[in-house]
Amino acid sequence: MRLVVTGREGQVVASLLEVGQRHQGIEVVAIGRPQLDLLKPDTVFEALAASRPDIVVSAAAYTAVDQAEDEPEIAFAINAVGAGKVAEAAARLGVPVIHLSTDYVFDGSATSAYVETDATGPRSVYGASKLAGEQAVATANPRHLILRTAWAYSPFGKNFVKTMLRLAVDRDEISVVSDQWGNPTSALDIADGILHAATVLRGNKDFGAFGVYHLAGTGETNWSGFARYALDTSRALGGPYARVRDIATVDYPTKARRPANSRLSTEKLTATFGWTAPQWQKSAEAIVRRLLIEETR
Repeated sequence: MRLVVTGREGQVVASLLEVGQRHQGIEVVAIGRPQLDLLKPDTVFEALAASRPDIVVSAAAYTAVDQAEDEPEIAFAINAVGAGKVAEAAARLGVPVIHLSTDYVFDGSATSAYVETDATGPRSVYGASKLAGEQAVATANPRHLILRTAWAYSPFGKNFVKTMLRLAVDRDEISVVSDQWGNPTSALDIADGILHAATVLRGNKDFGAFGVYHLAGTGETNWSGFARYALDTSRALGGPYARVRDIATVDYPTKARRPANSRLSTEKLTATFGWTAPQWQKSAEAIVRRLLIEETR
């Protein structure tokens, strides 16, 4: 099975390339700029057609959440129009598309974990652009899986865990918001879930459960709890450590408004595909360990 993923440098793309090597019979191919540029929609079909996919993974996105408030046109061009073009190209090629979305499509006011049928209501340009992308993908290709995920981190690129470890090198204390809750999700687990779903799609030509799913780490915490766990793990392994001080969102203003509740229920994914992400602590420990090992090489 040939899985063609859009983008070259994102956390999920890097994770798919790594995890794909452990899955026999799966070839993961990443394509991005200049061959495929979501700001140049005319490049999309030709690039995907040349890659001969069995399944397309739509992972390329505009992910600068705060910057999107100042660049809404670019965010929507990439996350909505571009995503729709990827799904359209996959449909023209006769293959399914697996599109990555986000918890930020919700407003965060729910008191429990969000399920796929809950009303959306993004509070940021980024969230609105990703919701528009979901709608464009669903319209362009009926054979779609839209996977909403959250709080992604990994050994690759820039992310929360790497930032905490970096700050702990020369700080005794780090202030982290404690009133935003969600599911920390390893991009390596996201990749594993995508590959599992792709295998199901490939093996079942009559698959009839296309639609929206939530894919996130098992268990929940707040940002300060996530930071505290990562730093406690680092200290136990001989790495950098700093105390974590809980603060409120109002004490750490950002351009984009974040949902207070980003928790996602993954029961639908488990029921349909028989796959569940590990407990978030297990995945976080493994990535902290790996980052510390790589730092000492």
